[in-house]
Amino acid sequence: MDLGRCQLLSLAAFAVSGAGCLVIGALLLLPVGAGFLLLPPAATALRNMSDRYRRWAAAWTETRTVARARARVGAGARTGAGAGERAVISPPQPLPARHAGRGGLRRRTLAILGDAGFWHDLRWAWAEPWTGALLAAVPLALVEYGLFGAAVQPFVWRLLGDGNWYAFVRVDSTPSMLAALLLGLAFTAAGLRLAPVVLRLHARWSRRLLAAPYTTELVRRIEHLAGSRADVLDVQAAELRRIERDLHDGAQARLVSLGMTLDEATRLLDHDPQAARALLQEVRATSQRALQDLRELVHGVLPPVLADRGLGDAVRSLALDSHLDVHVEAALPGRLPAPVESAGYFAVAELLANAAKHSGAPEVRIHLSHTGGALRVTVADDGRGDADPAGSGLRGLRRRLEPFDGTLVLHSPRGGPTTATLEIPCASSLPKTSASSGTG
Repeated sequence: MDLGRCQLLSLAAFAVSGAGCLVIGALLLLPVGAGFLLLPPAATALRNMSDRYRRWAAAWTETRTVARARARVGAGARTGAGAGERAVISPPQPLPARHAGRGGLRRRTLAILGDAGFWHDLRWAWAEPWTGALLAAVPLALVEYGLFGAAVQPFVWRLLGDGNWYAFVRVDSTPSMLAALLLGLAFTAAGLRLAPVVLRLHARWSRRLLAAPYTTELVRRIEHLAGSRADVLDVQAAELRRIERDLHDGAQARLVSLGMTLDEATRLLDHDPQAARALLQEVRATSQRALQDLRELVHGVLPPVLADRGLGDAVRSLALDSHLDVHVEAALPGRLPAPVESAGYFAVAELLANAAKHSGAPEVRIHLSHTGGALRVTVADDGRGDADPAGSGLRGLRRRLEPFDGTLVLHSPRGGPTTATLEIPCASSLPKTSASSGTG
């Protein structure tokens, strides 16, 4: 399989050279006007070839191609450069589209000439046949030469005369023929073993040449940060509205009622002590309910167990409060940054709520770990599956994770099970390791 892919890369280099020559020819014809007609289709053909190489790199070497190198939140396989991750080839921006109206072809050609991705592709088309294709040809040459020594030399060495050499072996006798056969088998085995290594090296080379230009990556990063900032502001505004609503409808209403009841009890105190005493008991009950409302509000903003005990114990408290059979396994190196712990806590709370409401699962397993400089949380249930990645709850989770450059991956086939995995890049604040497990 890997050898066939090397063969395909070697043959595809001719197509890459052809596309590159078409582009060069179109550029040379620009002064006489014909290049304005030829450059857009030639640039499109070159972009199709570079996109095909990106897909090959993704399929053959588990190198993921994404539109945004850092914003990788969605449903699918989690990849990256750390533990358990894959490298990323970020493609350039699409070529400029066709302009309508008179002079549209000329404007499109000029836009292509000003596109950094076009020149990036052209540089790759010039370098690929002389580097990547020759690299892919090495295992092919070893296998073909090895087959010649192992499958051909034993039958034709007598016909080739005294000048028959195979590598450094002069094949003019039966012992030398056997040596050539063994050497051919060694060359063949070396070529087969070298093929996957060459594919990985070719993918690394492709990442260097095919990744989007730095300016494109910078623009994408700025756009992502601007979107994340807007999301953070929206989340903060929604949280403030929720707090104001909870205060207005809960504790504030109870405190107003408490004040009115105290006024009434004061008026009744002289001529009806029994009624005043009953009102004061009602005041006591109302104050307790107001205090409970305030405690619940604080718990919703920053749970005390999260601030005092850390993420592991806070998730175990969620497990104890859930009516599901929740198993928690935490292996965290001490405390994590407070914003990261808060994001992880509320993400787990949302996932547990979704499992309780929609999955029909009797059991949920939660695993927390810190590997590769990132907090990794896995929430798995054995429910009916078929969860909607575009649901409002999961959209809220993604918005919560995006400011941290975090990722959320959902695997939920019809019939289950459902596994949600989120990762948040962060560093641990303590060197010691705290590993424990619990059940709720």
